[in-house]
Amino acid sequence: MHPSRFSEEKLLNDCKVERTRRGGPGGQHRNKVESAIVITHLPTGIIGQAGERRSQHANREVAIERLRLNLAVGFRVPVIKSDSPSELWISRSRGGKLSVSISHEDFPGILSEALDCISAHDFEVGEAAKWLGISTSQLVKLLKQHRPAFEFVNRQRHESGLGKLR
Repeated sequence: MHPSRFSEEKLLNDCKVERTRRGGPGGQHRNKVESAIVITHLPTGIIGQAGERRSQHANREVAIERLRLNLAVGFRVPVIKSDSPSELWISRSRGGKLSVSISHEDFPGILSEALDCISAHDFEVGEAAKWLGISTSQLVKLLKQHRPAFEFVNRQRHESGLGKLR
């Protein structure tokens, strides 16, 4: 299972959480307390951070969300082509359509599975879409919801001599 899909407790067991102060606008209390949070996933070195809110708890939640998204884009888990998509994927796709919003807690897990599959299919998005049971346009639409994921796939496609996704 991809680490972006781990429970919060399991994910944080593999992380170093730091509290820090951040500069910038935010009022007179901004720099007096360590409300910014930096979470580092130790096995991969991938970071999620937040400091734009005054509440340490709110920044922690945002940092965890960002860590999950950064893990989804920055870390690959091998896909065995003889397997089938995960139960999570199947629960979010029906009739060739995928239904998940970037703001939903399932998004990082869905995105990581899509990227792992695209990688396993040598960045042939159409082949990955077939394996995932959705249309190519649905898969591209998913990638476009998170710009770093879309840019990652296009970089890899370029390095492989494939055309850019639009």
